[in-house]
Amino acid sequence: MNAGSPVGPYVDPYSAPQIVSTNGPADDRGEEPKARRRRTRLGIERPWMDPRDLWLESLAGVMARPLRSALTTLGTVLGITTLVITIGVAATAGNQIVGRFDALTATSVAVTVPPPPPGAQSVPLVSWSGPEQVERLSGVESAAALGTSDKTANVRVRANEVVSPGVTNGTTLAVTASTLNLPAAVRGEMTAGRFFDAGDIAGHDRVVVLGDQAAELLGITSVEDSPAVFFADQSYTVIGILGGIRREQQLSTSVIVPYTTAGERLGLENVSRVLVNTVLGAAQQVARQAPIALSPGHEGSLAVESPADLSKAKKNVEGDVNGLFLVLGLVSLVVGAIGIANVTLVTVMERVGEIGLRRALGASRRQIAFQFLLESTTIGLLGGVIGAVAGIVIVVGVSITKEWTPVLDLRLAVGAPVAGALVGLLAGLYPSLRAARMEPVDALRGPA
Repeated sequence: MNAGSPVGPYVDPYSAPQIVSTNGPADDRGEEPKARRRRTRLGIERPWMDPRDLWLESLAGVMARPLRSALTTLGTVLGITTLVITIGVAATAGNQIVGRFDALTATSVAVTVPPPPPGAQSVPLVSWSGPEQVERLSGVESAAALGTSDKTANVRVRANEVVSPGVTNGTTLAVTASTLNLPAAVRGEMTAGRFFDAGDIAGHDRVVVLGDQAAELLGITSVEDSPAVFFADQSYTVIGILGGIRREQQLSTSVIVPYTTAGERLGLENVSRVLVNTVLGAAQQVARQAPIALSPGHEGSLAVESPADLSKAKKNVEGDVNGLFLVLGLVSLVVGAIGIANVTLVTVMERVGEIGLRRALGASRRQIAFQFLLESTTIGLLGGVIGAVAGIVIVVGVSITKEWTPVLDLRLAVGAPVAGALVGLLAGLYPSLRAARMEPVDALRGPA
């Protein structure tokens, strides 16, 4: 050192070296361009790393050990895939269950008519022509009226007229009066023969239709030979068997008689129940209008049964399915985060020499921390992307197999990679901070 040269403060060459930039010409003062330098507290220039260079360095670190990176990514992939499947299958299953609920219940409306007071001679609240009035309402597909009473709830019915002394013959069944369109109203079908028509009603014919279970109890399987049944000391010809009943299933063990015949011969003169089928979405409106159509001015005396609110049912179904599987996804994500943290920490320990060399060449603690933090975030992001794709494919595959309509939220496809990157970011915090705290001298003494 010359005697005339100024003496400045001592600077540790490892902690804050002065680096000559090669990225551009120096100005008249011998300084580097502002875009490539950063002045420290000691007045020494420290290089500034471009974000693109930092990204490339992090990507190179990830790709340097592809097998390890792939196995590390697998934990995040499993976690994100489980979450996507959970949310997707929950929404799809909820939609499917609610759809089935729509088909079976959400289009069914029933109106119950109270019995008249004993000895009353007043006009019935609902006439047998009431279903015709209801069918005129918008959204109604079919309607039918039924009539029952305590006297006809348990009637001894026989399939032959031979009565053996001392032997109990026949089966106890319910006898029900009905209007036309009952098979459509109960969503059943004629398994044999036919249902009675307008001619049978107008002629007060002694004909009956048996529920499928009632026909089985009576031993009647076919109506080709016009079998007869006997009850209330009269014979009735069986013209059909009604099966597949999904509404008012008690009718499967009933003997169904035209309402004109039932009123004349059995005393079933009053309507006790009206069944209405609607199109999807019209049930609530029909439930409000049907009592008015059936009994104008006395609609308050009728009891209406309408389906529950479907939106609440759908939310409940989705909530139950989400609660069942969400824990699995969270556990998988935690396992993935631990895996990323462990591998990143091992990588830091293996690259101690590299860290020391970068620090000796002027890299700051922040740059070292950012590099390893970006590596773990990249692994998490890759796991999130792969997991989102795998989860969506599985949800669609399950839906196709079950013949369901897949329900996928666009926010799920965007949020899953972000969630994976966040997991990687949090998992890399400790390893990156440990790498940044290494002193250059100690790091250079470590393994290369």
